[in-house]
Amino acid sequence: MIAKLKIPSFKTLLRAHAAALLLVGVAAGAGSTAHAQPVSETALAPSGAVAHRTIEIDGLEVFYREAGDPARPTVLLLHGFPTSSQMFRNLIPELAEKYHVVAPDYPGYGASAMPSREEFDYSFARYAEIVEKFADAKGLDRFAVYLMDYGAPVGYRVFAKNPERVSAFIIQNGNAYDEGLEEFWDQIKAYWKTGETTEREALRKLLTLEATKWQYVHGQPDPALISPDTWHTDQYLLDRPGNKEIQLDLFYDYRTNVEEYPRWQKLFRKHQTPTLIVWGKNDYIFPEAGAHPYKRDLKNVEFHILDGGHFVLESHGALIADEIVDFLDREVK
Repeated sequence: MIAKLKIPSFKTLLRAHAAALLLVGVAAGAGSTAHAQPVSETALAPSGAVAHRTIEIDGLEVFYREAGDPARPTVLLLHGFPTSSQMFRNLIPELAEKYHVVAPDYPGYGASAMPSREEFDYSFARYAEIVEKFADAKGLDRFAVYLMDYGAPVGYRVFAKNPERVSAFIIQNGNAYDEGLEEFWDQIKAYWKTGETTEREALRKLLTLEATKWQYVHGQPDPALISPDTWHTDQYLLDRPGNKEIQLDLFYDYRTNVEEYPRWQKLFRKHQTPTLIVWGKNDYIFPEAGAHPYKRDLKNVEFHILDGGHFVLESHGALIADEIVDFLDREVK
C-alpha cells in the first residue's frame, strides 16, 4: 500500500522559509550584539501583488482592489460604465511597483453591494460621498486620481469638495465640457428633457450584450487585442435583477453633472492641478473633442491622444502605464 504524501501548504512553506532566513541571520550575527529580524509574510509577497478586499461604508459592503506600499503616494482609480475596478486589473500591478494603488467599485457595480433603488440613492452625488468616505476610511489624505467615463464626475465632485486633497489628475476619456457631449448623447438628452417612460425605455438597448461589446471594440484598430472576458463580465453584472433600472436612473442623473461643468472648470483654473490626459481618439461616447478644452483651463497638462476607443486602456495599457508612472514621478511629491 502506497502512503499518501502530505504536501505542506504555501503558508507553511512561507513560514519555514522565513524561519530559515532568521536562523541564517542569527548565525551570521553570532558573537555580536546585533539581533536578526524575522521576515514577515508581507515582505515575501510578490512585487505588485493585488489584494481584493471589502470595507463597510454607510452600512454597505464596498469592494476594492489594493496594491503597493501604503507609505508611498496613492493613486485612486475610478472606473466608468458599464464596468468596475476590473478595468484596472492589468494597470494596478504596473503602478504598484512605485505607488500605492486603490480601486473601489461603486454600489451596484462589480463586487460591491447592490442595494435596491428604494434603499440607496443611485446618483453621482451619492457615489462621490461613498468615494470620499472610502478615502477617509482608508486614511487617504491626498491622492492622484484616475478619471474615466463615470469616474470623471464622481472624481470631480470629490475634488470640488476639497481640491487640495487631489495631487494630480489622470484623465482617460472622462468629460467635463459641453464639447464632449456629441451625437451619442442626443437620445440621453431627450430623456433629460422629459424624464418620461418612453425616453427611458429607448435607452434600454444600451444595456444589452451587443452594446456592451460595442463599447469595448468600437474604435479599436485591432479588436483582437480586446479580451471578450471584459464585456461578458460586465454584462453578467448588468443582467442581475434590478441592475438595468439602476443604470437607467444613472443615465437620467448624469444631467446633474453637466450642470456642474462650469463650477469644475472654475476650480481647474484656480487650482491648476497637474494633469495627464491619455484619450482614445476614436471614442464615440466621449470623443476627442472633449479632451482639448481641458487645455483652456489647465496649464500644466501632458496631452496624449491615442489610436483607440472608449476603453483604450485595454489596447494601450502598457503605454498608458508608462506615461502615468513617468508623469507621477515628476509631479507627485
